[in-house]
Amino acid sequence: MFAHNKRLQYSVHVSESNPALANLMLEQFGGPQGELAAAMRYFTQALAEDDPGRKDMLLDIATEELSHLEVIGTIVAMLNKGAKGRLAEAVEEEAELFRSLQGAGNDSHVTQVLYGGGPALTNSGGQLWTAGYIDSIGEPTADLRSNIAAEARAKIVYERLINVTSDPGVKEALGFLMTREMAHQKSFEKALYAMEPNFPPGKLAGMPEFEEMYVNTSQGEGDMRGPWNSDENFRYADGDPATFVAAGGGDGMSSVKLGRKEKSVVAAMAERTVSNPAVNPLTGIELGKAEGTMAKTAAVKQQAPEAPAQPATRGRKPRK
Repeated sequence: MFAHNKRLQYSVHVSESNPALANLMLEQFGGPQGELAAAMRYFTQALAEDDPGRKDMLLDIATEELSHLEVIGTIVAMLNKGAKGRLAEAVEEEAELFRSLQGAGNDSHVTQVLYGGGPALTNSGGQLWTAGYIDSIGEPTADLRSNIAAEARAKIVYERLINVTSDPGVKEALGFLMTREMAHQKSFEKALYAMEPNFPPGKLAGMPEFEEMYVNTSQGEGDMRGPWNSDENFRYADGDPATFVAAGGGDGMSSVKLGRKEKSVVAAMAERTVSNPAVNPLTGIELGKAEGTMAKTAAVKQQAPEAPAQPATRGRKPRK
C-alpha cells in the first residue's frame, strides 16, 4: 500500500510564472525519460523480481520516482499559475492572451487550453505518455543495464532544463532531481555487478568463434581503430567481404525444406508469376514521358486505330 505525505521531497520556490518553461518541464513529467516512466519501469520490475534485495531496491526507487513526479508536476503548475488565472478569468484581449501563452514559438498554449495549466501526462511536444516507454524484459542483467542508461538519459535532460532557466528556485529543485538520478544509477550499477556472472545477459552462452569478432562493415575514409575494435580485444574482420559473409562456414545462401504438396504449390505460383527477360513491354512511362527526362526511355504516342474498310455493295444501288 502507499501512503502520501503532503510535504514535497524537496522544497520548490518559483520566482514568476513562465508557461513556456512549464511546457519544457513536461518532458520530465510525461516524457520517455521522465519520472512517471521511471516509476512504472522500476515498479513493474519489482513486482516480478525474485531476489529480495533487488526487489526492495526497485520498490524504494520506484516510490521515490513518484515523489519526483510530484515535484516536477508542482513546478509545472506553479509556472502556469499566473497564466492559468488570466486564462480562466479572461482578463486580457484574446489576441494578447494567445501571444503571451504562445511565447517565442513554444506550444504552451496547447497545454494551457487543453489542460488548464495543470501538468499533463505528455512530453514537451504534446505527445501523450505511453506504456511503450517501458522497456523491461524480465531479465535482471538486461533490465539493470537499461535502468542505468535510463537514469543517465534523465540526468542529461535535467541538465538541459537547468540550462534554459534563470529562475534560481527552479534551478535548485532541478539540480536536486538530477543528483538523485546519479544516486539511482549508482544503486543499479552496484546491484548489477553484485551478480556474478552478469555477462552475457541471460543464460545461454554465445558462439565462441563469433563472440569477439568485430566487423568493419563501413569501410573507407574515417576508418579508426580503438579499444572497441583493437586486435587485443577483437578479431578484426576487414577488407575482402569473404572474411565476414557466410560466417558460419556455409555458402551464405538461404534454403528451406518443403513438403511435396508445398513444393508443388510454390512451383505453380512461380510459373504463374514469372517475368520474361526477353521482352521489352510498352509501359505507361513511355506513353506519358515528358521531354528532357529519362534519356534512355523513348516517348511513344498512341495512334488511333484505322477504321475498318467498308464492304463493297456489288452493284447494288444505295437506297434513297
